[in-house]
Amino acid sequence: MLIVLTGIDGSGKTTAAQAMIDAARHAGNKVLLLRNHAGRRRMSLLGAKFGVHLPPRLADLIETAVRTFNVLNAHRRARRFQGLVVMDRHLHCQLALRQVRGLPRGRWLPFLIRTLPQPDLVIHLDVDPCEAYARVVARGTDSEQLEDLESLHEAYRLLPEFPRFTSIPAGGPPADVLSRLHAAMTVASHGPAGVFSPTDPARVDPAPVSRAN
Repeated sequence: MLIVLTGIDGSGKTTAAQAMIDAARHAGNKVLLLRNHAGRRRMSLLGAKFGVHLPPRLADLIETAVRTFNVLNAHRRARRFQGLVVMDRHLHCQLALRQVRGLPRGRWLPFLIRTLPQPDLVIHLDVDPCEAYARVVARGTDSEQLEDLESLHEAYRLLPEFPRFTSIPAGGPPADVLSRLHAAMTVASHGPAGVFSPTDPARVDPAPVSRAN
């Protein structure tokens, strides 16, 4: 089973991915976590340190190259793996960033999204930009502007691919988010939960899980 996680910065993608991996391993399942970063955080930190801000097109060019390499390598590894594969971010994330920057979608990334093996589930972690901003500030490893998070929040919804995503409320305690992830995976597999079990199965509530619209 291949699952992709998307969402704005501060939505908890990395935390959710690690929680899914830990829970799957605890349940005795084979699982692989693959991270498809674009180097945006590192470039942002370096830019702030040296006072250099790349033009949007140049920043997108670098990020697209890094993310595409990571995604292609991730699919190569996933193809050889028998078990649950969780991808933290994908090419959809770069398309959303292009939307925010006012750049065209282009043809290359949409082509790759159509051509690469389709995930069994693309989960969008939906969180209020204000809560996401508070999380980014609290972790203190990078910086984001609330306005940018609000724009990215809207940009995801404008993606042509978004209606096929499964949107999950990502606010509140991580244990609640994990339960919603578990519910979404159960629905996607059309059968009893078996990929992993959350710490407290009684907390699984499929109600918050919905198709994006």
